[in-house]
Amino acid sequence: MKVLLIRPKPHKETIGLQNVMICEPLELEYLSSNIEAFGHQAVIVDMILEKRKVTYFIKKYQPVLVGMTGYNTHINVIKTYAKQIKACNPEIKIVVGGVHAEVNPEDFLSEDIDYIVRANGIRTFIEILNKLEKNEDVSVIEGIYHQKNEKAEKEKQFNYLFPDREKVKKYRSKYYYMFHRNCSLIKSSFGCPYQCKFCFCRKVTDGHYFTRDLENIIEELKSIKEKEIYIVDDDFLVDRERILRFCDLLEKNKIEKRYLIYGRADFVASNEDVIKRFKALGLRAVIVGLESCRSNELLDYNKKTQVETNERAVKILQKYDVECYGTLILGLDWEKEDFMALAKWIKKLGLVFVNLQPLTPLKGTELYEQYKGNFIIKEDEYEKWDLAHLVVKPSHISIRKYYYYTILLYYKITLNPKSVWYMIRKYGLHDTIKLSIGAFKINLQYFKKLIGGK
Repeated sequence: MKVLLIRPKPHKETIGLQNVMICEPLELEYLSSNIEAFGHQAVIVDMILEKRKVTYFIKKYQPVLVGMTGYNTHINVIKTYAKQIKACNPEIKIVVGGVHAEVNPEDFLSEDIDYIVRANGIRTFIEILNKLEKNEDVSVIEGIYHQKNEKAEKEKQFNYLFPDREKVKKYRSKYYYMFHRNCSLIKSSFGCPYQCKFCFCRKVTDGHYFTRDLENIIEELKSIKEKEIYIVDDDFLVDRERILRFCDLLEKNKIEKRYLIYGRADFVASNEDVIKRFKALGLRAVIVGLESCRSNELLDYNKKTQVETNERAVKILQKYDVECYGTLILGLDWEKEDFMALAKWIKKLGLVFVNLQPLTPLKGTELYEQYKGNFIIKEDEYEKWDLAHLVVKPSHISIRKYYYYTILLYYKITLNPKSVWYMIRKYGLHDTIKLSIGAFKINLQYFKKLIGGK
């Protein structure tokens, strides 16, 4: 069967990091290699980078089935694509999946979407194709969502063919993350063993955490041409012995690449020797969920860390010249003084790169039930649930002031002369200008919210 796999473009309302990063559609590359092993044909279209409309590609490739995947912010975009595809050819079957579909599949219900994958994406997608090809009943597949089959047992292991990166060959030079140019993605584990109140990722695996075999990861790394590797585990720094074994295998196999990973502050703070070893083998940057500069907030988020732990983690990364990309949550009860206190703390640590997120109670998390009923945007305005829009009214200041202090905070941290000079010295003028342009576009989106007051 001819299959068209589409990665949707973010909605214009979404305040998106796509202005400073565009990563390869790893999930679609996995689908491509694994369905082709069963004799099907796949084409991947990345709508983030394409300028033509989705109907152009329907007419060009004439698929029997279209598969789309995305996050919560893509829901309305995907529904629009589905409507356009059906108008072009109503016989085409449309399948939708992704992390949001696995936790909240009902949000994708539409007369234009035929199947919603709510578990075991690759296996379920293959089953759909095989049954359609044989004209068999697709509704019996356990991983498909419908009202009579609301729950499905999720896989606790990952035994699939490597992703087919050649399918996005024409896009590859455009994929990057911040200063990590021509960046390839790899995933070595699924889920997260921790239970932070705001976190969505562990809901995708129903609370289970499992890893891929490290030897298998090494073989995949050998097959990747790019030097820059983004390990997209929800948390790569979980098991000390596993990381050391990974380092051993990198050294044994003489793999010379540079790595961007996610990791918790408490692991970094307690395992300086692991960071030192990994740095020698290519560790370049760690995205760290610092979340707050106040212990009471960390406690409330069930983060299980302390402010002192965050500070030690940042110092260790700086000691070994490993870039720290800090993510921080802005409280809904904050006033001007709280924003300024965070700015002072970040400057004290010497952080240059931060992602500031207003506390967002995503559907499926513990916080969602706590704040439900107090939302200031509609739940079906999915494009605004981007961890950048305010979705709950601040309790002490206006919405305009909240956005103003957020913008001011970004400027204090990243656009002060010291930070700009740091980026130019470390990454060069060209890349600094390019990142600055992307950051400016994000700030323009914030300014629109500031002016509109919503």
